[in-house]
Amino acid sequence: MTLNPPLLTTAQAATHLGLSRHYLNDARVTGTGPAYVKLGALVRYRHADLDAWVAAALRHSTQDAAPRAGGDQ
Repeated sequence: MTLNPPLLTTAQAATHLGLSRHYLNDARVTGTGPAYVKLGALVRYRHADLDAWVAAALRHSTQDAAPRAGGDQ
């Protein structure tokens, strides 16, 4: 079975999002980051989950409510 598109490493996901690996690692620990896949000791990200996480953070005004930690991601 070949995943199309393939799963991304933390470094690749960080580049895709324009964030640092450190930020993604911290967000994963606190539950505020994008959904991820855990394969043994490996952490991988799906493109769709990264895009959904970004979409959930979309705001139209500074008065819009901020997403809740660990919310719908």
